[in-house]
Amino acid sequence: MAGRIELDATMLRKLQMVELELLKEVDRICTKHDIRYNIIAGTMLGAIRHKGFIPWDDDADVAMLRPDYEHFRTACETELDSERFYFQDQRNTPGYRWGYGKIRMRNTLFLREHQESMPYEQGIFLDVFPMDNIPDNYILRAIHNFHCFCIRKIFWSQIGKDADKSRLKRAVYALLSRIPEKSIKAYYWDFIKRGNRKETKNVRMLMFPSPTLDFGYLREWYQERSLYDFEGLQLPGATDYDAYLTRCYGNYMVLPPEEKRKAHPVSDIKIPDLGA
Repeated sequence: MAGRIELDATMLRKLQMVELELLKEVDRICTKHDIRYNIIAGTMLGAIRHKGFIPWDDDADVAMLRPDYEHFRTACETELDSERFYFQDQRNTPGYRWGYGKIRMRNTLFLREHQESMPYEQGIFLDVFPMDNIPDNYILRAIHNFHCFCIRKIFWSQIGKDADKSRLKRAVYALLSRIPEKSIKAYYWDFIKRGNRKETKNVRMLMFPSPTLDFGYLREWYQERSLYDFEGLQLPGATDYDAYLTRCYGNYMVLPPEEKRKAHPVSDIKIPDLGA
């Protein structure tokens, strides 16, 4: 396994330009098929605060309510430019243990530290998050959040059994990793179906940690959208971006201290020269 790679400013900008190509492809497919999506998280923050990528950010994120996500993954089977990109999620990629999809660029590599052993191709990617219903009652939502936490840790166990710094946690993850992948995925999809029987005011990406004790986001943020400038593109995000970004980051216009302006640790990377 290679050591950790520190991305310099030139490499980081090249990486962001690949991410921009991925965003263009998502936008193209969604526009053609009338699929509703939002830029979210650091991508939305970058649009508001920087009119593009956060200078030290190395990825991009979009989200869709579950029906739109299912429409999108189906559209990708025929519409995705397969000479340049490929789509991964649990249903088409053996060994894939994330609860959301990724669009990756072909002939690239972005190998996250501690994920070197994962049994699938790992090109530079954009995360596509499905947003599922969660209980509107706060106590039920907190219980639901713990349920999500447990499922997520079982998925993560294949990595955590080697990567966690705690010997005790590595041992726990080693036990959890023995749960058959087929079984935990079947349980997870039943969990999704049961949760989406009734539309709720609040939604979240089930297999990604909630950033606040609210444990979710307002559905309306993914329904009421406006366009925002992002690296010269016009991309959709929550119309009430202030409420959304405040939920995610608090005082989001204040830059974090320099020691927290970090990209994800990677052990290997291959970035194409898009200008060639």
